[in-house]
Amino acid sequence: MADAITHWNDVLLKVVRQLGGAPGPIARGGAMMHAAMYDAVNSIAPSAHQPYLVSVPAAPTASIEAAVAHAAHDTLVAAFPATTVPLATILMDEIKALPAGPEIAAGEAVGKAAAAAMLAKRHGDGADDKAPYVSGAQPGDWRPTGSGDAATPNWGHVTPFCIPSGQSFRPPRPGGYAYKPEMLKSAEYAAQFNEVKKLGSDSSVTRTPEQREIAFFWANDLDGTYKPPGQLFEVTKSVSDQKGLDTVQNARLFALVALGMADAGICAWDAKYDTNLDLWRPETAIQHATTDGNPATAEDPKWKPLSKDPASGKHFSPSFPAYVSGHATFAAVHAAIMRRYFGTDNVTFTVRTEDPNLPGGVERSFNSFTEAARENARSRVYLGVHFQWDGDHGFISGNAIGEYVYDNVLRPVGA
Repeated sequence: MADAITHWNDVLLKVVRQLGGAPGPIARGGAMMHAAMYDAVNSIAPSAHQPYLVSVPAAPTASIEAAVAHAAHDTLVAAFPATTVPLATILMDEIKALPAGPEIAAGEAVGKAAAAAMLAKRHGDGADDKAPYVSGAQPGDWRPTGSGDAATPNWGHVTPFCIPSGQSFRPPRPGGYAYKPEMLKSAEYAAQFNEVKKLGSDSSVTRTPEQREIAFFWANDLDGTYKPPGQLFEVTKSVSDQKGLDTVQNARLFALVALGMADAGICAWDAKYDTNLDLWRPETAIQHATTDGNPATAEDPKWKPLSKDPASGKHFSPSFPAYVSGHATFAAVHAAIMRRYFGTDNVTFTVRTEDPNLPGGVERSFNSFTEAARENARSRVYLGVHFQWDGDHGFISGNAIGEYVYDNVLRPVGA
């Protein structure tokens, strides 16, 4: 059942499907919209929780729907200026559908003020940093694999929404190795390498049909889908509907999820680009294994991941370093916040996928938020685009970020 919050979340996902792109900017835009909508709702119908940025003076009769609509519209326009989704028309139609009266103008004022506070806060946050990235050519270094240049290489420098910095929850080094050559020669690396080589190949004979389904179910890497943050917003909506949350409750829940995922993207991209690791994808590792100095790895110059664009038939790896997994980091943040918000991990829910490799929108059901997040992280090995420690360590960081966000923002008044 849609309310003002979930309605505008649906609009956000339309924008994401239309624009595509890397997860960081998508998560940033989602956080800007949801946190502004939360502040607008919280200003009119205080939920005994602290604002994110601002509490706008408002009459209790001001229209919450109008406030949410204007907060969402103004932040979406700013966060996604290239979108062709008719945001102004959507806003106008929604306002026209509301009962006429002074409550509409009062709500508009609140929504616009909440959006203005958000736009002021995010001005100059580093999201528009286009400084070029120069990939390495040494063993272990990430380099383009034919799916595009390095995507959003400076995203780890973006000002976070909640955590102190992009480095605050930087994951441990893979295998605990401080230096890349040492890591590449290790038994741990060989085990990771050989697992993804077998399970993640486009022609794998050991991957099961369910593992293939899991791989594509969580992928949503292709433009035209709601992307990884969008899938987690859909999980949030599914559980919200199941629990019968109202607009005030949804405003806080979606804001917490959105803020956490925005910071997850910053943390994951710091780990990807801002250390001396910048780890190559399995595709490169397997095709160039003779250079890694490890006798337990064997080169296959024709190896390709399962990950595929069905429209072109081309197999691909996402165009950024492997360590850590953004999917795992987003998923763990989401699971932590959902556990904390509902006071339990034991919630059964069903969610669909938009990945075109599973036409018809396959559904999967889960008995806990952690179960879903763990499967999401593991899926990237089956897809052939990550080593297992990319997921394991992304999960560690994401879980810690989720706990931090829940403990530090939108807290009960007086807590």
